[in-house]
Amino acid sequence: MNNTHQFEFRSPQPVSLRATEAELPTVHVVDDDLHVRVALARLLGATGCYQVQAHSCAEDFLAAYNPDVNACLVLDVALPGLDGVGLAHRLQEGAHAVSIVFLSGCADVPMCADAMRRGAVDFLTKPVDAELLFSAVARAIEQDATLRALQVQQDLATARMATLTPREKEVLAHVAQGRMNKQIAGYLGTAEKTVKVHRARVMEKMRVRSVAELVRLMERGRVGSELR
Repeated sequence: MNNTHQFEFRSPQPVSLRATEAELPTVHVVDDDLHVRVALARLLGATGCYQVQAHSCAEDFLAAYNPDVNACLVLDVALPGLDGVGLAHRLQEGAHAVSIVFLSGCADVPMCADAMRRGAVDFLTKPVDAELLFSAVARAIEQDATLRALQVQQDLATARMATLTPREKEVLAHVAQGRMNKQIAGYLGTAEKTVKVHRARVMEKMRVRSVAELVRLMERGRVGSELR
């Protein structure tokens, strides 16, 4: 691999500055070319926006990766052993697929298309333009944070759903569809006052104060399928 890649450094405006380094998001740089790896790590580290960890291969990254930390991956496609696309595929199979910015020494259109299908934020060619890299990494970190927030909402909604009885889940399904207590009672073959009791318990257990809030929680948590 050519070791003469150059990187023009112009510091971007920090996306956000955290109080301590431990709170900064992490950028994992994975490239088997030592010079490229060191240059990228220094470039990204100098922004003050990120912690940077550099790895020479996919296996080293997997050993160091903490899925509980807001992070992104700057990933060379042509790695020895498990290559970049293969690593992306493995990460997709996990519970949390980290956001990826792919790097390549050539503008290979099919390779780029495959990488984007696997959820890549961007596909950059070497030598890497610093501004494009900064932009791609910022978007990858933001995407990762958004996905983590959605996962928290999903876990929260699922945990609250688990506290409902089978009958309360039935009532919840009807409430979420906008049906009134009398209609629900007719569907379930029970008294309206019984539905009111179940409905009140559902709202309490789901910790919402309105049907609109309940529907939003279910949508964010993607728990509708559990009611079928």
